[in-house]
Amino acid sequence: MREEEKKPTSTIRRILKQRWALSAIYIASAAIILAAAFLLQNSFDDSAKDGKEESAETGKNYGEPSVEVNSNLETIKMPVADADKSVIKKQFYDVNADEKAQEEALVFYNNRYEQNKGIDIAMEDGKSFDVKASLSGNVTKVQDDALLGNLVEVEHEDGVVTRYQSVKDIKVAVGDKVKQGQAIATAGKSQINEEAGVHVHFEIRKDNIALNPLDFVDKQASAIQSATEAEAEKEETPAVEGSEADKETPAVEGSEADKEETPAVDETDESTDLESGTDEEGSVPGEDTTEESDSLKDSLNQSN
Repeated sequence: MREEEKKPTSTIRRILKQRWALSAIYIASAAIILAAAFLLQNSFDDSAKDGKEESAETGKNYGEPSVEVNSNLETIKMPVADADKSVIKKQFYDVNADEKAQEEALVFYNNRYEQNKGIDIAMEDGKSFDVKASLSGNVTKVQDDALLGNLVEVEHEDGVVTRYQSVKDIKVAVGDKVKQGQAIATAGKSQINEEAGVHVHFEIRKDNIALNPLDFVDKQASAIQSATEAEAEKEETPAVEGSEADKETPAVEGSEADKEETPAVDETDESTDLESGTDEEGSVPGEDTTEESDSLKDSLNQSN
């Protein structure tokens, strides 16, 4: 039994004593390590390819403008390349401004005064300039109008529209998608506001209601929605608190009752006067008629 147990051990020792044994072991180990590394490399390459394919799928429309997604996150800009060199020729007509500011925001044309629905922007040197898109959006109107000086309308999210009037050399058409800062026209002149010279009339409208553009410049477009919602809440608050109810309160509390009670008091006084037989001055009606009849008799006797 001992001899049989020693045979395998002795065989391994014999093999290890051979010169090529250690080399063979090293080569086999290296082959195993290389095979494992190769398998791992292939697995990494496959995962990288899958990631590239996914990114390629998501980036197919990278070159197309994503107006609907990003316009509400954009910061509203002045429709000029260099706002620092621009001047406001005429301000927006604000119903809450003082009388002087309101007068300066009126546009006089054809013997009529019109409220300025936007701001009129010009350069300090009076020269022409490129009119830029204040926000990304879709062009919905391009109109030739000598009175207004031509106009371009760009529609954005949530019913917001930017309008550019008094422009020329219009570079866009209805249906075009424009990016913020893209040149859409060149500043020009208009008949309705010749005093402004070369300028652009810039408006911001929400649900076709004109807003003061200067209230939203350098703010996100979403601020327009927030501001209009807050204004709507202010307008609704007085009605909820009871201003209309207060107007009706005096009539309910007794104004009609007072009107009905007053004649009753007058009738009582009149009936009292009649019963007592005196008029308002305290004289007796019977005595007045007697004196009148006596005076008539005396006058008749004298005549006879």
